[in-house]
Amino acid sequence: MSSGKKMWSAALLATAVLAVTAACGSDSGGESADGKVKVRFSYWGSDARQKMTEEAIKKFEAKNPNIDIEGEFSDFGSYYETLATKVAGNDAPDVITIEIRGLREYAERGALADLAGKVNTADIDAKVLATGAIDGKQYAIPTGVNAFSLVVNPDLVEKNGQKLPDDTKWTWKDYVDLATKITGESGGKVFGTQQSFNPGYLEIFAAQRGEKFYQGNKLGISPDTLKAWWANMQTLIKTKGTPDAAKSVEIGAQSVDQSLLGTNTGAMGMWWSNQLGAINKASGQDVSLLRMPKAEGATTGGMFLQPAMLYTASSKTEHPAEAAKFIDFMINDPEAGEIILSDRGLPASSKVLAAVKDKLPATDIKTLDFIDEVRSELSDPPAAPPKGASAMEDILTRYSEEVLFGRMTPDDAAQKFLTEANASIAS
Repeated sequence: MSSGKKMWSAALLATAVLAVTAACGSDSGGESADGKVKVRFSYWGSDARQKMTEEAIKKFEAKNPNIDIEGEFSDFGSYYETLATKVAGNDAPDVITIEIRGLREYAERGALADLAGKVNTADIDAKVLATGAIDGKQYAIPTGVNAFSLVVNPDLVEKNGQKLPDDTKWTWKDYVDLATKITGESGGKVFGTQQSFNPGYLEIFAAQRGEKFYQGNKLGISPDTLKAWWANMQTLIKTKGTPDAAKSVEIGAQSVDQSLLGTNTGAMGMWWSNQLGAINKASGQDVSLLRMPKAEGATTGGMFLQPAMLYTASSKTEHPAEAAKFIDFMINDPEAGEIILSDRGLPASSKVLAAVKDKLPATDIKTLDFIDEVRSELSDPPAAPPKGASAMEDILTRYSEEVLFGRMTPDDAAQKFLTEANASIAS
């Protein structure tokens, strides 16, 4: 999910995918020099992901000797702009990896194929599968699931004189108090937590107050909820539960490796659950997942499952059957699952998850156990957000920074954020 890096601009994407409808001829496909069907597959990630993906591709090609999969790999920072350029140039890959926040952008402008009946989805939870559907068409298949959660280093909590919270009962006040005490006990060497500007955090916070992040093609969040959300951040800075505004913004733009948890200079933080292994590796510590704190009197915790990413197919591919066959392999084949494990979220297919469970690293087992524990409390996965939602994290972060630096009052920031954000998703 989100890495905190800037995604494509809404304007660029709109221009790019609109070109799909005007373009003529084919934008992908073809044959390899040896006469095999060539299927291009775009994805992003780390060197480790590229290595395991190439291994899975070789496994698929061995089973399907008439198909040649050509991986188109890039880092996350450049992925979407490159993809938008390819689509605009009538050169889209046959199989495209995408995040849910960009799905509607491509689907509603005719860039994606309907995969209903072309990929076996019998072993995917119906509510999770529905996140890849728009207007009754299954444009995308979830690779795996995760949940936005509170990550904690129990050792740092206890070394600084505190106890782990009862996460079935704790409130936002408890969270702030715990963070403040940890920082104080450590003499400022370890901060209690770090700030998060992730829309997933705000979505959970709003749900606890009875509000949806998106209400149709508008934001469903009230100014009061935004102000309460920012008030938590301001209080944490004031009590030194987090670093000051400048340091918080600097850290917020860094990767997991440079986070407070990753560098053992913070005891808590908010991340997607599939990032637990990366935090564990960076810190060298045994980190754990907790439920997000709740608002006083909230009837829901607001947490939800979301696809880590999704596989889609170009509507212009010359080889729709082969593209669908590759997606089916990546989703449903246990041999692919044994290679990829939880790299794209805990496998969406229940059969694949069962087949690879014994091979998952200890941190992934911990993540799986946590999701199983909270599953009955989770809200339904949110539908694909409106067009323009891909810019939401940048907009939200910008106004959050204005508030934390004192350059804008929470009242003014809330009104301006809502105006700009609604304009972004209405365009």
